[in-house]
Amino acid sequence: MNDSPGWASPGSAPSDGKEKAIPRPSDPQDGSGPTGQWSAEQPPPGQWSPPSNPGSGPGTRPPAPGWGGGPQRQGWAGPPPAAKPGVIPLRPLSLGEILDGSVSALRAHWRTALGFSLTVSVITQIAVILMQRYLLPEPTSIDPNATGAEALRQTADSARSTLISLAPVSLLSMIATLFTASAVTVIISRSVLGRPTTLADSWAEARPRVLPLLGLTVLVAVIMAAIMAVGIGPGLLLGSEAGAALAFLGFAAACVVMLWLNVSFALAAPALMLERQSIVAALRRSAKLVRGAWWRTFGILALTYLLTFLLTFLVSIPFTAIAVIADGTEVSDLFGGTAPSVGWPFLIVTGIGEVIVSTLIYPFVAGVMALLYMDQRIRREALDLDLARAAGLPGYGDNTPRS
Repeated sequence: MNDSPGWASPGSAPSDGKEKAIPRPSDPQDGSGPTGQWSAEQPPPGQWSPPSNPGSGPGTRPPAPGWGGGPQRQGWAGPPPAAKPGVIPLRPLSLGEILDGSVSALRAHWRTALGFSLTVSVITQIAVILMQRYLLPEPTSIDPNATGAEALRQTADSARSTLISLAPVSLLSMIATLFTASAVTVIISRSVLGRPTTLADSWAEARPRVLPLLGLTVLVAVIMAAIMAVGIGPGLLLGSEAGAALAFLGFAAACVVMLWLNVSFALAAPALMLERQSIVAALRRSAKLVRGAWWRTFGILALTYLLTFLLTFLVSIPFTAIAVIADGTEVSDLFGGTAPSVGWPFLIVTGIGEVIVSTLIYPFVAGVMALLYMDQRIRREALDLDLARAAGLPGYGDNTPRS
């Protein structure tokens, strides 16, 4: 039996020297009998019988709890529950505990986490609305009756217009996600230890890591773009039917590689924030933590993004409907080939929906990433012991053995 907190060997209760020793069959009880025998005054054989009602006769005591008539003690049924100073128990986590831990941390620190996320989302959405209204080009109309080269030209023009419109919006969303993730990761790390935190404290600790986090995100995006270019580039250069088939195969292969790398690098941001790692070291650290648990990490991330997609879909539907009614835009224009000309009411109402979604999704996803990172370190590096010591739990001092 080890000396870990919460465990004790059977019969190891502290002794003050006053307890009597338990007599053994080989020892005389009163000193009158010869060595190795019981007392000479023994009852005749065959006359011992258990009392019919234990504890009811004169001079008897009720049975001790756990040895018969009393309530059963559960102390020896298994190991004691893991310590839980904050939002998660300090042991390897299940999928439900990771998701619930993220929600619990946001609920416990909703003023700090959701307040910061709301501020970032409002600023981002105002910038996006202004860009959509004044800077971005109008969507290209597509003639559904076009065929041949004209259809290909319209498709290419529409794709180019969509990319031009999405690039700045995606950049702003990425920056907003970075700011929110940096602060929420700090909030989650405090919540695991059961410590309160304020917005000023969280931002003061996260601010020095924002630029490295931005560099990490840009580097990963460049890597993914390079992989996609290598995958579809040769097929596009051929410009024939065989080239199109080669480009499709290259696209499929690139998607597989990108998926594998995205999951392998999923824990790089928490490692960069909480371990103060450099950009390249954080990528290596993430790949090391995910190694051997790729499918588990993929499943948790897939479920997380599925939940965020459902939340986005459920919130977007009513706001889009209200925006169409308020703006007077035809629904057929939104989903047909005609490029709709939307006005301020449409942009403002849909922007409010985007703010609500972003305020909830950004911190939730960042919390899941941080807890998934901690879970992998608990499984591989016994981080739970370090967290217990950091939380000041009794029995987890610096001199406590790790095993």
